[in-house]
Order: sequence, then C-alpha cells, then structure tokens
Amino acid sequence: MTNIATLTLNPTIDVAYEVDRMFHTRKMRTKSEFYSPGGGGINVARVFVRLGGNARNYYMAGGATGDALDGLLDLHQLVRNRITIAGHTRVASAVLEIESGKEFRFVPPGPTIQPVEWQACLAQLENAQCKFMVLSGSLPRGMPGDFYGQVAALMHRRNIPVVLDSSGPGLKGGLQEGRIFLVKPSIGELRQFTGQKLATPDEIANAAMEIVRSGQAAHVAVTMGHDGAILATATGQLFLPAASIEAKSAVGAGDSFLSAMLFAISIGWDTAEAFRFGIAAGAAAVMSPGHDLARPDNIQHLYQQVTPIP
Repeated sequence: MTNIATLTLNPTIDVAYEVDRMFHTRKMRTKSEFYSPGGGGINVARVFVRLGGNARNYYMAGGATGDALDGLLDLHQLVRNRITIAGHTRVASAVLEIESGKEFRFVPPGPTIQPVEWQACLAQLENAQCKFMVLSGSLPRGMPGDFYGQVAALMHRRNIPVVLDSSGPGLKGGLQEGRIFLVKPSIGELRQFTGQKLATPDEIANAAMEIVRSGQAAHVAVTMGHDGAILATATGQLFLPAASIEAKSAVGAGDSFLSAMLFAISIGWDTAEAFRFGIAAGAAAVMSPGHDLARPDNIQHLYQQVTPIP
C-alpha cells in the first residue's frame, strides 16, 4: 500500500531566478533558473519520497501549464493522479537578489474551480489507497469552504487518518469536520483561525490544546519560524526551539516539516521524536535556496542539533 496520498487543489509550477540586483522598469538578466512542481501536497510528497517513503499525488491541473506540471512531476518520478480542470495551472516565481540576499516571491491566485471539477476530485478520492491522506494548501477560488471537511468525512468512513495543512476557510472547514489526525498551522494561521493575538508561548499552546480537547484534531503542531514549534496532544504539550542555521529561503519550510514528521510517524516513531524530526526538516528547507526543499542528509544532521526529548 502507498504510504501516503496527498491532495493539492491549487498546485504551481515554481520558477526560481537569481539576479545581481532588482530594478524597476529595466530588463534584468537572470543568472540561473529552476523549474519545480509545487503546491503544498506536491511539496510534501517530494520530501516524503526523498526520505524513502511512497506517495501518490492527487492534484487539479489544466491548460498548457497543467501539461507542463505533469512533465515536472514525471521528472521527479512522482506517482500522479491528475484531475483535469478548465483553468490554467498557476506559475509562481521566486527571485533572489544576490546583492542583498533578499528573496522576492510572486504567487498568483490560480484558476477558479467549477462544481463539476471539485465533484470529480471527490470521486477520484473515493478510490485512494493510503495509510494517510494529506490535505495541504489553500482552497482555490470556486471551492466550497468545507471541501477539506468533505474529504475528511470521506476518509473517516474508510478509516484513513487525515493530515491537514491549510489556512483560512481550508483550515476552518477541515477542523469543523473534526477527528483530524494531525493539523499543522503556522502561528499566523492559528491566530487567524482563533481570532486571538496569541502573544506568548503559553497562549499559543493553550489554543493548540483547545483544538485537541474539542476533538477537532488529535495532534496539533504549530510552527513559529525561528521561534521553534509547539506540539499539542491529549497527553500534553511540547515546545522545541528552532535549529540554529543560516536562512537562505522560506520556501517549502512548512511542507518539509510536515512531510518529515509524518514520515517518522508512518515508520513507527514516537510522536514527540517525529515532531523533533519535523523541526529539523523545516530548518533544512530554510538552508536550501528557493528552488529546493529539505534534503535527507541535512535533515539527519540538524536532527542531532534540535534539543532532544528529555
């Protein structure tokens, strides 16, 4: 059986460039260019496969850019199930200004999904065979706010644990269905979800614990960038600081975190140790330039640096 399946409703072709310096109006010649298949679920699958797992990608794609995305997934040797849509798949860009070390990211909203298209997506997922179903990324335009909740309900009927990583309506709709195995909000997404400032670690941990107590999710991993991460479960809460590294890009850090944590869980690791492994992967992604995700060697190296579980 496939270890995991991932669902990416609004995938991207991720393009990364480097320029000496950014200017307005003037044509800027790039020093390099990279093309990668992207979007939350696809990124999770890429890291999961690098770590030695198996992943099947379900994704919505359309137009000539959708065909190009298919080709990129094939180049990365990723197993794919495409749900064809009328709209064109979006292209996102990241530009690294070498002089300043700053990264500029351009992310279009993507296509509008028609009812017949998201219904076809649900129909495909009826036959998904996996140990975990990963719902990752924001909802594209046209999708009902409770779509992730509908997928979660479908997976619950089939006894497949659901992992959720979304924001706004996607996060809210998934958690409203409840019984999510693992949810991974960033601190910003958790603040938006709760409507609270969550200014201290205790307030953040309490908000995460409330999600657990309410039955919405069994495990809540809140990522806080350089401030580390908090894990909330029925047995309590755990804070771990971030690994000390030189950040080169923020692209894919959350996806790498989630993928590594889920990979460790899928091979039988204790949840707290899997959480620690996830923190290492998030840091490993930040070490990489904008066109890459976490690499296993870097994850293993940083895993030894993350504060061990007492």
